[in-house]
Amino acid sequence: MRVLRAEGQTNAGDDSADPGPRDHCGVFGVWSPSEDVARLTYFGLHALQHRGQESAGMAVSDGEQILVVKDMGLVSQVFNEQTLRSLTGFLAVGHTRYSTTGASSWENAQPTFLSGAAGGLALGHNGNLTNTDELSRLLASGAAPKPTAGPYSPASPNPAAANGRRNLNGFAEPSPAAGQTAGRPSAQTRLPEPSPAAGQDPLSPTSRPNPPAPAASQDTPPSSPRAVDSTNDTALIAELFSQHGAPAGEAALDLLPRLRGAYCLVFMDERRLYAARDPHGIHPLVLGRLKDGWVVASETCALDIVGAAFVRDVEPGEFIAIDGDGVRSTRFAAATPSGCLFEFVYLARPDTAISGRRVQAARLDLGRALAREHPAAADLVIPVPESGTPAAVGYAEASGIPFGLGLVKNAYVGRTFIQPSQTIRQLGVRLKLNPLRDIIEGKRLVVVDDSIVRGNTQRAIIAMLREAGAAAVHVRISSPPVAWPCFYGIDFATRDELLAPGLTTEQICRSIGADSLGYVSLDSLVRATGVRPDQLCRACFDGSYPVPLPEAEARQLGWPSPAAAGSASGRPRPPTPQPAAASCRPLEGDRP
Repeated sequence: MRVLRAEGQTNAGDDSADPGPRDHCGVFGVWSPSEDVARLTYFGLHALQHRGQESAGMAVSDGEQILVVKDMGLVSQVFNEQTLRSLTGFLAVGHTRYSTTGASSWENAQPTFLSGAAGGLALGHNGNLTNTDELSRLLASGAAPKPTAGPYSPASPNPAAANGRRNLNGFAEPSPAAGQTAGRPSAQTRLPEPSPAAGQDPLSPTSRPNPPAPAASQDTPPSSPRAVDSTNDTALIAELFSQHGAPAGEAALDLLPRLRGAYCLVFMDERRLYAARDPHGIHPLVLGRLKDGWVVASETCALDIVGAAFVRDVEPGEFIAIDGDGVRSTRFAAATPSGCLFEFVYLARPDTAISGRRVQAARLDLGRALAREHPAAADLVIPVPESGTPAAVGYAEASGIPFGLGLVKNAYVGRTFIQPSQTIRQLGVRLKLNPLRDIIEGKRLVVVDDSIVRGNTQRAIIAMLREAGAAAVHVRISSPPVAWPCFYGIDFATRDELLAPGLTTEQICRSIGADSLGYVSLDSLVRATGVRPDQLCRACFDGSYPVPLPEAEARQLGWPSPAAAGSASGRPRPPTPQPAAASCRPLEGDRP
């Protein structure tokens, strides 16, 4: 195994004063003996670049060894044609990272590779764990972290088996026969293969042998526990696998029930691709079908770009393994769905589908709801590009106010070779956005954005619009106030740094300098997703966390303990609802 650092890359800093919420990572994996898997991974990571822009990497296996290339910077900066040509094999895992835990450094770029007694492992992770202290203690003890006797231990059946295991088409299967343990590799299920064009299944074991067995690892397993940065949950997961000693699939079934928090894992050994999603399904993960292989990815837009047909979402609490025998699925924990609501607001690409709902359609509906809930007397509706555009289109459609592009975005500023001067840095958002004076001068504007986190971006935008001659600026936000931090992989500020906590909508309106401010209601946001309210994580809006928080995080929020703060289900009590709209600068003739 070799891990290479790409050459000639940037320091990849974000120049905006208020970059807004950012997700932890994007993950991608492909198994196909007839495709250029490195190139497919490169394209897939391009589609997922919005989920992480600090570093990028991929691991590729030819069945004998794993080669990893990763570096700081964008996908297009880390990989070039020469690098892609050197990455040959039938199996790959890719990753784009934004750090919410662990330092922003080459060492923390992913995929993370470790070698153990059972061979090599390359792992990519999206999300945040909430029990890293517990996992760190396990590693420090030097003991293989197998679960004690409990509901998911190998000595007793998986509780999900009580309802029957499910194959990838969603049909219930009978419980295991006597003497057979549910959830073990021998009991895993296979996805029925599609009919081949020539009457022969291209993935069947009889038509194509499995790839060759891997050669002995070039790295020796550690004789004592390695030092691991406990703030880097991905390193903890990889080290747990390495210390376990069993093949990756078996180790996963032992280890996954020990992880708490939000995680989508895509990982590989020399021969197989694996994927897993936490029991709450907080972040998205999907399965796609190639003509001669399979793809797993954070979003469906990555399937589209590589020509893979969407099969279905990886279910919460599901572990899948992919090799020459097809796809096998095992339920390692009962599903308690709590998908991230903010994916629909901002994080996911508009061409992605989540839980069967296209994100673009949801955002259009949010704009229509905004127009109904918070009308304004205005001459033009403009978006804050790009994430505010669909909602602005919906607002214009429902209100009858013309839609226009009043702000131009510089697409090349987000990551730069040249650090700006202090003067330019203080201007912040002006590096990325510039007003079109001819369009907005003398106009009463409705400015639609996806969210307000700290408020710096909105202040700068409103100031620019007024300088360009806007007669009035009415701000409309296609999400409720962000009042609570995220502990599951989105880089919101601490609660003290967020703008909304402790302020009324009128006070926020005055703080950002708008004429009026309206947030879409939480009910309208949930309705736009098409997902049942009890199957969404809304913690950043209502303080109701689906995974109980560790002691330190509970104290950060001012709660004495997770148990004391929560209900019987372990969820902290939501905050008192705040007003959703306010006018703060009444102007003559500017009333509906």
